[in-house]
Amino acid sequence: MFSHMRALREDKDLSQAQVADFLGIHQTTYSDYELGNINIPIETLKQLADFYHTSIDYLVDYTNDPTPYIRP
Repeated sequence: MFSHMRALREDKDLSQAQVADFLGIHQTTYSDYELGNINIPIETLKQLADFYHTSIDYLVDYTNDPTPYIRP
């Protein structure tokens, strides 16, 4: 389970369906992403990181630091 993804979504008062619409996917697919049931495509991770202004590492619980990386 990717707890940071869920927390970021809930902090913005967004439903899974709203984020799924933004990504152009079904709500059930997004739910599976949050639960860690299926792999998230890298392009989707990039979209989510940009949307939430964080890093991919934070989204997938590899770090507890939500600061986004500085792009060269």
